[in-house]
Amino acid sequence: MEYKEKYKEWLENPLFDEETREDLRKIENDEKEIEDRFYKELEFGTAGLRGIIGSGTNRMNKYTVGKATQGLANFIKKENGQEKGVVISYDSRNFSKEFSDIAALCLNANGIKSYVFESITPVPELSYAVRKLGAIAGIMITASHNPAKYNGYKVYWEDGAQITSPKDKLIIEEVNNISGYDKVKNIDKGKAENLGLYNIIGKEIDDLYIEELKKQLQNPDIIKEEKELSIVYTPLHGAGNIPVQRILKQIGFENVNVVKEQEMPDGNFPTVLYPNPEDKNAFKLALELAKEKNADIVLATDPDADRLGVYAKDSKNGEYKAFTGNMSALLIAEYILSQKQKKGTLSKNGAIIKSIVSSTMAKELAKEYNLKLIEVLTGFKYIGEKIKEFELSNEYTYEFGYEESYGCLVGTHSRDKDAIVAVMLLCEAAAYYKKEGLTLWEQMVKMYEKYGFYKEETISITLEGVDGLEKIKEIMNELRKSPPKKFASYNVEKIRDYKLGKIIDIKTGKENNTDLPISNVLYYELNNDAWICIRPSGTEPKIKYYIGVKGNSFEDAKEKLDQLINSIKK
Repeated sequence: MEYKEKYKEWLENPLFDEETREDLRKIENDEKEIEDRFYKELEFGTAGLRGIIGSGTNRMNKYTVGKATQGLANFIKKENGQEKGVVISYDSRNFSKEFSDIAALCLNANGIKSYVFESITPVPELSYAVRKLGAIAGIMITASHNPAKYNGYKVYWEDGAQITSPKDKLIIEEVNNISGYDKVKNIDKGKAENLGLYNIIGKEIDDLYIEELKKQLQNPDIIKEEKELSIVYTPLHGAGNIPVQRILKQIGFENVNVVKEQEMPDGNFPTVLYPNPEDKNAFKLALELAKEKNADIVLATDPDADRLGVYAKDSKNGEYKAFTGNMSALLIAEYILSQKQKKGTLSKNGAIIKSIVSSTMAKELAKEYNLKLIEVLTGFKYIGEKIKEFELSNEYTYEFGYEESYGCLVGTHSRDKDAIVAVMLLCEAAAYYKKEGLTLWEQMVKMYEKYGFYKEETISITLEGVDGLEKIKEIMNELRKSPPKKFASYNVEKIRDYKLGKIIDIKTGKENNTDLPISNVLYYELNNDAWICIRPSGTEPKIKYYIGVKGNSFEDAKEKLDQLINSIKK
């Protein structure tokens, strides 16, 4: 069916409510908008759904959420998981609560129990709750760090990690098999509650989750000595506010200053264009407060509280220095691993897991602490998958996992990025290093001096709509058709094509397997520890270029990185 016909059907079919039809009448003279809303179904991919909120087949709305949930319900019934139930959480985005109830009641209509959090809750707590309650699956209503016009729907399986192969493909198949929105089942909420299908959860899980985080503390006594450490925190109108303030208070920090303008949940994110701690503009108010309070550390979590952004003071000039996601994760890793080594609690068969696009400084930490370094595809679900493998095989013990997109996990209570535990440990590390006369920034400099000046950058190019999708395909096809031999002054030594599952040595022509799942990603190993990775985003209309270098000073690393960035831009 062409997009115009689909638009007409939504306008005329009584299945769609009056509010939806009224919204669609407003665009009757906007051909391009009609096409964008109806040229395809909002795709249920390996990361679930994510899209602009609005009416239409290519939008996040009650109908697309219902259809996705009906497909998931059909799969759960095939797996005989009805009695185990599904945990549902949501963040502060517009319509998140409504979408969570639509999902819950669709599951209930299919005879599947739902456990719905009573208020906004972070991603890592949802992941924890799935395993704690013995549920078959979890649903998180969030669009993570995307702008306010977006919302999304992430599916977790019983191990607490986002769905991976083969489950992801089987669920996608079930969703795609739903022939129409009239096939989506529903039930009255009161009836679902009376049948014991719709269940509210909250405080008890909150308490258990917080206790799990405290188990990761390395030096709780240091916090008592440095309890006046000055901390500035912003939840960016999201779900991190209550758990972050709670954990910091409970472990003993007494000087926590929250950015008041950004403290309350608000799906319009009125103080930021982009509620993303990767974006320096999101820190404007926090840095103003930091200067006023003479803060040691400045922290921001995204709306679903799986990502953490960090600034720390350089005592030499009083400036606040921005940390990339690689930097903050590696600083946490160094702190934890060094403390465990001192105490003799570091695993003999320990492993660090990182995504292929994350800093290669991790290999230096792995050498230093005699750990195995394992690389996985982009997406924290692959780190969660490895944790499950370790538990089954006992081959390795999970010590730390991270990805460059401002997310890491300490402990195995969650199987997704956890910004709450990261906040706790960065503040503990800040207290520990302050006692030694160092700020977190100065400790980071010491790490560079010890391991090498690794520097990374990500360039994202947004290409929206039908034309954008085609352009992204064209770029990837061209790179495969005519593989680059050089980037700036760097030679390409190996090409990892994850779509073909091959690693090609340019000099010898020898091919090896990547031993990772098939994915539309190209990775170029360059000389002198440099690298470039190119991939279409799995959740946004973007193509991403990841670049990494190793220098012998800040200046040298910057110069090398700039060379590669300019080469890509050309």
